[in-house]
Amino acid sequence: MVYVTRKEHFSAAHRLYNPEWSDEKNQEVFGKCNNPAGHGHNYYVEVTVVGEPDPETGYVVDLKLLKRVIHDEVLSKVDHKNLNEDVSFLRGKIPTAENIAVGIWEQLIGKIPSGSLHSVKLYETEKNIVEYRG
Repeated sequence: MVYVTRKEHFSAAHRLYNPEWSDEKNQEVFGKCNNPAGHGHNYYVEVTVVGEPDPETGYVVDLKLLKRVIHDEVLSKVDHKNLNEDVSFLRGKIPTAENIAVGIWEQLIGKIPSGSLHSVKLYETEKNIVEYRG
């Protein structure tokens, strides 16, 4: 098996907040990430596809096609958006890095042109990283 990864970037704002909790509990659990005005990140996402190279092309997945799918299914929906308000696949979820990674996976599953989706790795910061493998 060969693993192929495409790395992309997007910027977005969010607020970590559970509407069922008091303001005090939200502040205690989420701290500065609970700022009522939100805050932003410059996210990086790595999408990894696994498979055997096609004998005619040598590709597991054509990276041009993978780039297009990632853009159409994910980046066009999240870049320069408020993840709490503007992103339908995150509506009703607390937009933690964990939930964002799962949401990105759900947008991509079944849409990869060849090979199989192996993982979505989301860098919220250079030190805070989440990986989801379905």
